[in-house]
Amino acid sequence: MKFIVASDIHGSATWCKKLLEIYKAERAEKLILLGDILYHGPRNPLPDGYDPKAVAEMLNAIKNDVLCVRGNCDSEVDQMVLDFPITPDYALICADGLKIYLSHGHRETPPLSAGDYYLTGHTHVPVNEDCGYVHLNPGSVSLPKEGSGHSYLLFENGKFAFKTLQ
Repeated sequence: MKFIVASDIHGSATWCKKLLEIYKAERAEKLILLGDILYHGPRNPLPDGYDPKAVAEMLNAIKNDVLCVRGNCDSEVDQMVLDFPITPDYALICADGLKIYLSHGHRETPPLSAGDYYLTGHTHVPVNEDCGYVHLNPGSVSLPKEGSGHSYLLFENGKFAFKTLQ
């Protein structure tokens, strides 16, 4: 299985377009979004190319390929313009023999076991840490923090790789 994992687009049409170009070039089966899709939030600056309507249109064009969990900046109003569900706080997928839990990261950590993967966004900073389970954060597509780049994760053949958008 092959998929792209990204978080924290925050309404940036510029960075969403770059992400979708990579998604198509990689020929991934799914685009997994870890929340904060359309709104930039009161603590963040406006990202480059802030255009939530354009982001919704781009993502709706691939709605059958998107799996999304809700971020702290996502709301019911956002769901009204997106043609794929964004309201669950958590999701679980099994891929290539791995149990992979998805969350934005602003809620409690679900019960995890050794060998599980927990993918979160929220902090805008890439993370790869062993907590008894593996915690991965792809960073932010549009508003990276702490000197990190505009980043995402690529999952292929049971392995995750950190990648940077150009």
